[in-house]
Amino acid sequence: MAEPGFSLIVATRGRDADVGVLLDSLLAQGRDDLEVIVVDQNDDDRLGPILARFADRLAIAHLRSDRAHANHARNLGLRRARGGIVAFPDDDCILPPGVLDRVAAAFADPTLAVLTGPAASPEGGLGSGRWRTDGGAITLANLWTSVIEFNLFLRRDVAVALSGFDERMGPGTPWGSAEGNDLVARAIRAGHRARYDPDLRIIHPDKRLTPVAVERARLYGAGLGVALRRHAPGIGVWLPFFIRPLGGLVLAALKRNHLQVAYYLATFRGRIAGFRAREAPP
Repeated sequence: MAEPGFSLIVATRGRDADVGVLLDSLLAQGRDDLEVIVVDQNDDDRLGPILARFADRLAIAHLRSDRAHANHARNLGLRRARGGIVAFPDDDCILPPGVLDRVAAAFADPTLAVLTGPAASPEGGLGSGRWRTDGGAITLANLWTSVIEFNLFLRRDVAVALSGFDERMGPGTPWGSAEGNDLVARAIRAGHRARYDPDLRIIHPDKRLTPVAVERARLYGAGLGVALRRHAPGIGVWLPFFIRPLGGLVLAALKRNHLQVAYYLATFRGRIAGFRAREAPP
């Protein structure tokens, strides 16, 4: 195998078959410059038989972590990575054929440090990324509709210089999202160039407006609120993210959709809590 051009770091907990589907999609990329670093946060060996199926077909490093903390696991994998480009697909993602070829072509530009794209729903259409249809530069004003962690590619030296993801944010913390926005914002502030490609799509289950989404809405809202407070350049950027859930709440109430009412209310409350936090999260 060639020296890895890509290191794909997969933080995983509580899933097994989905990990096999992801690995199949990585194998289908047809590249010999790819390493996969699986950071296993399970307290059992559920992944052992699955990883064994790919042992002679993919370069896989199996790391263990006893912390149920996504960003800690991602950073653990980042410290182990050897590839020039790193990415952090979720353990229930699928990479369509040709994705890594597209990424490699983009990074042929030596001035590019960060590349992102949207989430494609398995049923068709877009999940995250539906708010931005144009490609181009990512700035502190538009990164809020341009970044999702599982479709985020960075030069490894940039990610390492930024110390990876902020472990005070993300799943497993009280500020349960927007760690990708925070990382890209820090890259931009450090002078690095970031670009959004609307055709660079990774498939991920669309969990919007489901009972699972309602359970997580306040945590996810809080994470975005913290990131907006840290990095949004002005009221014109951050205010819409508080107006939109209120608008959704009103429409849901008119339709008597109690699930949606609960989702938008929790989202709004979480964003307010994160935005009002006086100090960086503990």
